[in-house]
Amino acid sequence: MLAGIAPSDRKILLIGGTLLLLLLTASVVLAPPGGENNSIPSSYSAQPGGAEAAYLLLSQLHYSVRRWENSPAELEAIPKRALVILAEPFQRPSEKEKKALASFVENGGHVLFTGASIRTFFPDASDLKVQENAPLETYRPMVPNRLVRGAQTVSFRPLAYWGGFRSSQLALYGEPDFAAVVSWKLGQGEILWWAGSTPLTNAGITEYDNLSFFLNALKDWSSGKAYEIYWDEYFHGQRSSLWSYVAKTSMVWGLLQIGVIVFAILFTYSRRSGPIYVPAEVSRLSPLEYVETLGGLYERAGAAPSAVAISYQRFRTLLTRQLSLPSNITDQELGQAAEQRLGWKEGGIVDLLQKAATASHASKLPRLEALDLVQKLEHNAARLAVRPSTRKEKA
Repeated sequence: MLAGIAPSDRKILLIGGTLLLLLLTASVVLAPPGGENNSIPSSYSAQPGGAEAAYLLLSQLHYSVRRWENSPAELEAIPKRALVILAEPFQRPSEKEKKALASFVENGGHVLFTGASIRTFFPDASDLKVQENAPLETYRPMVPNRLVRGAQTVSFRPLAYWGGFRSSQLALYGEPDFAAVVSWKLGQGEILWWAGSTPLTNAGITEYDNLSFFLNALKDWSSGKAYEIYWDEYFHGQRSSLWSYVAKTSMVWGLLQIGVIVFAILFTYSRRSGPIYVPAEVSRLSPLEYVETLGGLYERAGAAPSAVAISYQRFRTLLTRQLSLPSNITDQELGQAAEQRLGWKEGGIVDLLQKAATASHASKLPRLEALDLVQKLEHNAARLAVRPSTRKEKA
């Protein structure tokens, strides 16, 4: 007949089952949705807000375009006259990545940036007037510029408008106080900012002159050729490392659940199969316990003079036996004899004996003074104890 589950094991199973249920619930609630986010203009997304159509169109038109899934720190390896498209990036860059982007532009690179987060990447950009749930707006050029060719009107769902301007910044489309397209010279390169990503999205690329406007933005007018284009997906969460791929799946939660189960199994096994150690018992006959007990009795009784008297009498007895002197000899005579006959040239034995005699008859004695006298008396008594063996060795 099988034995029932012990109460302690039942408790462990209940706790483990509860934790497993919580982990499963959290994995379902926190797991990313299966479909693409419509508001992210990713070149991988075929949703209305995605940009797969624009990316495939550039490939069919034989533009030199590729997806960029590496850190901006690696931009220094690409051509100086390249163009990086940052279409509404939603992941924040590190300080190192900010510096790498700024260095790329200052050394002659070009950036097409869309959306309201440009100050997160380029802190020197102007303050933006953020718009929420803005409708589709149509804009005309403010000044003649390279984007106007075939694009007299352009439509956006503006996420923000550019604020104040500096000498290196020029509004190209929109109104003076509501600029939707801005050219910003930075070092030897340029940043082209759009208020939104509509002209390159799947749903917006066919609106008005958006396609011509988009293609004009990709052209290097100084050479008459298109830039070498790098479409950033790094700040859309597409990282080139294995861990970045795994982090976007439910595998992390699965590994965590497996780890909890393995820990529970090992913990249960160790409770049943681990070695049993019996704690060592300290004997009540220990000499140290006797010393501590005796010291506690002296301390509670305030018997410091008695402790000094015991050491004093012991030292006198040993000293008189060593020197073959009568037991009724005075402390001064005994001390002088010890200094002369034992060769204790440092002296102080007479003074020590007299102080110990006085302290032995005192009604109260400070503990530190008593401790000092006892230590000195015991030290000198130990010196007497080793003299016979020393003489024997010399003989």
